[in-house]
Amino acid sequence: MGIYRELARNEGVFRILFSQLTARFPFGMLSIIVLLHMQQQFGEYTAAGIVLATQSVGQAISGPLSSRLMGRFGMRRVLWITSVLCTGFIIVIAFVHLPLAITALISFAIGLATPPITPAVRTLYPRLVPGNQISALFSLDAAAQELIWVLGPVIAVFVAAQFGTAVGLTVAAAFMLGGGAWFILSRPVGVVKIPPSKGGLGAVLKRPTVIISTVVGFFFVASFAAIEAGIVRAFAPVEGGGGHSSIESGIVLAVFAAGSLVGGLIVGHRPLRPWSLVIRIGIVLAGTLACLVSLNIWWLSIVLFIGGLGTAPTFAGISSMIGSTIKFSETAEAFGWIGTGQLVGVATGSAVAGVAIDAMGANGAIIVSSALITIAGLVALATTRWVPDLKGRDIEQPPETGTITLPLP
Repeated sequence: MGIYRELARNEGVFRILFSQLTARFPFGMLSIIVLLHMQQQFGEYTAAGIVLATQSVGQAISGPLSSRLMGRFGMRRVLWITSVLCTGFIIVIAFVHLPLAITALISFAIGLATPPITPAVRTLYPRLVPGNQISALFSLDAAAQELIWVLGPVIAVFVAAQFGTAVGLTVAAAFMLGGGAWFILSRPVGVVKIPPSKGGLGAVLKRPTVIISTVVGFFFVASFAAIEAGIVRAFAPVEGGGGHSSIESGIVLAVFAAGSLVGGLIVGHRPLRPWSLVIRIGIVLAGTLACLVSLNIWWLSIVLFIGGLGTAPTFAGISSMIGSTIKFSETAEAFGWIGTGQLVGVATGSAVAGVAIDAMGANGAIIVSSALITIAGLVALATTRWVPDLKGRDIEQPPETGTITLPLP
């Protein structure tokens, strides 16, 4: 754990870490508040699903685009514009009752204007600490982001229940604008300049490590969406049979996230090896498969805590892989594509799990989740030749200019 004390000695690192977490915190709140708000406005969950789907589409499109724009116009300018626009659109949805089609269009704009905080901060990290501390910083970031998905929904439901969904959306908007300002005004955001990428949009996808990270991230995150749906179904009240309280599903998912937090702090800082992703994904797969033994809350909490130990380390490994193989000018766009893959993964995992739940109940979603993690592991296994071996090495990004071979006179 001494590595984290060393991180603290780098000026401004923890301010960047906590400010970007605050700016990203609304995304742990928005889905459930928008769901509740739209259901109240239109009286059906179908309308809420349409609104959330359009937001996801907008986010998927904006990921690589807004990340690339930071190299052309600067991080601060892009982050300010997107933060203000996104906050404004959220306030409109909160207080103006509009037809479903217009609401869906505004929701799409929310997704499109989503501030590229994650690509920005993960592009900054290699410039904030020495090369031998970057893996630890990526690990701490991956572990700390679990707080977004544990506390975000809890705060969202509490505020919505006590003060109404419009107030809940306003709180999310305040986190976005306030946290965004805290992050944007940090000195490194204004000092570090991302060189404009010399390739066209999507050229970074020719890099093997970007493709690996995007594909693995797609299946890995899709599996979490599926297991979440399965856990919620496992503890949903059964008509005529009493059933369980839905709070139990929240407890199990919180324990899952706690396992990820612990794993990130203990394991995630270890140097990436060619087999690291396979092993870390394997830990998550083992915990997920064990869920099929029993749906008892204690059993699920134990096995998912164990499975969670591999979650944050996997995300940290992906970040280290990108940070050590992709040029600085292309890093933000690379993380943008990875984020897009993960967003599409969430939608895909939820959709497939829903079909499986209708067919087989909660175990159907767990089987889907296991299958998705297995595919992620197989992709990682098949691509170990492109995963860098960082043991005993500092993370250093490739130079912006390549070697030019001149013909002899």
